[in-house]
Amino acid sequence: MPLSSQPLRKLGFLTLGLFDGADPRRGHEATLDLIELGERLGFDSAWVRHRHLQYGISSPVAVLAAASQRTRRIELGTAVIPLGWENPLRLAEDLATVDLLSGGRLNPGVSVGPPMHYDRVKDALYPDTADAEDFGHDRVRRLLDFVRGEPATAFSGSEGFEVFSDRVQPQSPGLGRRLWYGGGSLRSARWAGEHGMNLLTSSVVKAEESEDFAEIQLSHVRAFRARHPDGARARVSQGLVVIPTDSASAEQRVRYERYAAGRLPRTGAPQGPARLMFAPDLVGGSAEIAERLHAHAAFREIDEVAFALPFTFGHEDYVQILTDIATRLGPALGWCPAA
Repeated sequence: MPLSSQPLRKLGFLTLGLFDGADPRRGHEATLDLIELGERLGFDSAWVRHRHLQYGISSPVAVLAAASQRTRRIELGTAVIPLGWENPLRLAEDLATVDLLSGGRLNPGVSVGPPMHYDRVKDALYPDTADAEDFGHDRVRRLLDFVRGEPATAFSGSEGFEVFSDRVQPQSPGLGRRLWYGGGSLRSARWAGEHGMNLLTSSVVKAEESEDFAEIQLSHVRAFRARHPDGARARVSQGLVVIPTDSASAEQRVRYERYAAGRLPRTGAPQGPARLMFAPDLVGGSAEIAERLHAHAAFREIDEVAFALPFTFGHEDYVQILTDIATRLGPALGWCPAA
């Protein structure tokens, strides 16, 4: 079986952060506990998803601000913030503030497009400008400019006792190089490369030139790097769903396999008008998963991953999965835990 050209350099994980609407604090605390566990296990990064009007993390920047005060080393990312819900200037202020508080560990991932179920939420979200909002790449460009220190206004100086800046404040040096774009199409991959962002790839892509998931994802990685100033050194992180079972109980193994089997039918062909292709979840012993990853065309060209945790498992399941990833799967991929 062919191996990847280089050992896995950075190992991360991604969690949805589900909670019970009757007791939301407990779910948020559980997410913070997982991030603390990830740091103890030597993971390089922990990422949180973003959900609005659902029972998942709606304010990942706030959650990561809390995580930054409970950890000292692990990088903290969002995968991803949908910018259709955000004001880029205000988001730039929040991101820079949390990055400074974390000591430069924030890795914000963003995406574009209209908010989910826009017709149902637009009157609450944009009551006066719903039909005029631009949900394209220009929204990302504005965020990039603000984070990277481009002027936000033509005015600066003093008015009485108040001092004003023409740039978003605070400014956090280096944050502009740690912005990620969550892309699942060739157009998105090219745009991210042209604008010097990092690329987050996931278990969902658009079937444009092929119906083979690995081939599609590989084409995105290469298109991104072909247009990025850093070329082959441009950062790409892959986010497949990975469920090692090395230390799982018999009951957990059955449940994990049933979960993956229920999601498998959608991986056989493009789904819906957007022709979305889904990657199969990888369930099994770490040696078996490592072999399957080494056979994955896109995985062989990256050295960073943020493996996604399944949506609906319990906290004890996530602890087992993260422990197996860090102690079994990661080393099988050539990764070494952080000190």
